[in-house]
Amino acid sequence: MKKSTKWGLLGALGLTTSFFTYVSTYFYKTAVSISKKEFVEEYSMEEISLDDPWEDEKRWYQTVEKDILFQRATDGLLLSGLFIPAKEESRKVVIIAHGYSSSNLDMAPWAKLFYDLGFNLLLPDARGHGESEGNYIGFGWHERKDYVLWIEQMIEKLGDDLEVVLYGLSMGGATVMNVSGEAIPINVKAIVEDCGYSSVSKEMAHQLKIMYKLPQFPIIPLTSFITKMKAGFWFGEANPEKQVQKSQTPLLFIHGDEDTFVPTHMAYDVYHATSGPKELYIVPGAAHAYGYVTDKDEYRLRIKRFLSRHLSNINQT
Repeated sequence: MKKSTKWGLLGALGLTTSFFTYVSTYFYKTAVSISKKEFVEEYSMEEISLDDPWEDEKRWYQTVEKDILFQRATDGLLLSGLFIPAKEESRKVVIIAHGYSSSNLDMAPWAKLFYDLGFNLLLPDARGHGESEGNYIGFGWHERKDYVLWIEQMIEKLGDDLEVVLYGLSMGGATVMNVSGEAIPINVKAIVEDCGYSSVSKEMAHQLKIMYKLPQFPIIPLTSFITKMKAGFWFGEANPEKQVQKSQTPLLFIHGDEDTFVPTHMAYDVYHATSGPKELYIVPGAAHAYGYVTDKDEYRLRIKRFLSRHLSNINQT
């Protein structure tokens, strides 16, 4: 091989390596580190707009009694959550997990749904979100251990006979699916997830293709390596599809059939992977996280029916 050819190949290899390293670092900063997410649709759940479909829920959320609770994570982060007591004494609590780059302030519609069913409510801010400490997004993986601690805190606060439900939206859906595969108290009677992804690797690869028209290899493995160094987990670890295989807690999967952010096929992936009691509700015409607003009556009905099969004294009104 001529020396000029050799140096040319080495130069091309160096440029290619530099390019993929730059792209992977950029992708980590864009997707994993705490920053403004330009690609995430902004919709304020705090402000009330003209013809707002959630006006009643927002007004209720702004005025209902709330307490601030704290939880120290196993790695030392101080996590924050809002506790809303049931309107009448209740032996039920729902722990509600918000979505990516969001906070508990955005969960008024789902909080009101469970409040009307007679639940106490706990709405944690995920690490790195809202009032919780953290400088990265855990995509529901580190959060699975945080939620076990929140569950234990609720049992200590409300009693050993407490019935616990987990609900999660989008990344929150992935979070509660990840929790389902852990050793959780028998108090957890049911889990409802809406539009969660089946694995972080698959979701990252999907977003890389949709947003940047780039291949997953070698960008996803490189970004995963950076995430391991900076945030303490590999993308391959954060896999709800594997977690639900270990779960015997009843699971209700909800997904819109027009979801392009988390592809609808992921709902079928996690549903078929689940060995325990399960139900699937695909919402016709619903985009990502729009299942509830697309058909409010049917959404409420599906959740009520599911919970009534696994909990006592569900308010059906």
